[in-house]
Amino acid sequence: MAERPYIVGNWKMNGTRAMLSEARAIDRAAQRYMKVEVAVAPPYTLIHAVHKEAEQIGIGAQDCHSGAEGAHTGDINASMVADAGAKFVILGHSERRQDHAETNELINAKIESALEAGLRVILCCGESLETRDAGEAESFVLGQLRAALPIFQDPADRLTIAYEPIWAIGTGRTATAEDIAAMHRAIRALLDETFGEDVSAKVRILYGGSVKPDNAREILAVPEVGGALVGGASLSAENFLGIVVGASEAEEV
Repeated sequence: MAERPYIVGNWKMNGTRAMLSEARAIDRAAQRYMKVEVAVAPPYTLIHAVHKEAEQIGIGAQDCHSGAEGAHTGDINASMVADAGAKFVILGHSERRQDHAETNELINAKIESALEAGLRVILCCGESLETRDAGEAESFVLGQLRAALPIFQDPADRLTIAYEPIWAIGTGRTATAEDIAAMHRAIRALLDETFGEDVSAKVRILYGGSVKPDNAREILAVPEVGGALVGGASLSAENFLGIVVGASEAEEV
C-alpha cells in the first residue's frame, strides 16, 4: 500500500468565497502533517481561488463532462478544470450515479477525458442498502470497478479508488471495521489481478462512509484503507483537520 494516507475533502454543492478562510486554515495545518497527503475538491466556482491560496494541499474537481468541447450548456470539461488549477477529479460518485443517472459507460468516457487532460482520477464505487442486504455488495462493487479499470494505463500515478458504502451515509447504520476491511481486501485483490501486485500496491483505496474526527483513527487503521474521502466534515477546517490528525496517528501505529 502507498506510504502516505490520502485525505480528500469533497465540498459538494457548498461554498462561496467566504469559504476561502477554511481552505487557508486547512492548507496551513497540512504543512504540519507532512506524513499525510491532503486535498480538497471545492465546487467549480472556487477551484481557481482555492488553487491560488493553497501552498500544500492538492486541489481537485468533483466531476467533469466527458466531451472535449461543444454545445453542452452548463457543463465543464476536464481541460477547463485543469486550466483552473485542478490536479484530480472525482468520478463515479454515488450522488452523480443516483441524481444524474450516470452509467458505467458515461463514467468511463469521463475517465478517458480526464486522463487525456492530465488529471488524476478518484474513482468512486459503492453499494446501496438493498444490494448489501441481498448479499451482493462485493460483486456489485467489483463490477463497477471492472468496467473502468482497463482504461488506466498508468494506475500507480493516475488512479485512486474511493469505496463509499451508500447504506452507511445518513441512514443511521454504520459500517464496522470488519465490513470495511472485507470490501477493501476484495478491491485490493481485484487491483492485484488487474495490474499486478507491484503496481496495485501503489494505488490507494480510500474509505468514504461518514468519516468524522471521532472515528477517523479507527477507520484509517483498518488494513488496506489508504485514506478517506470526506464529505460534510471537510467544510470545517477544525473537523477536517481532526481527520488529518487521525490519519497521522493511525500511520504511526
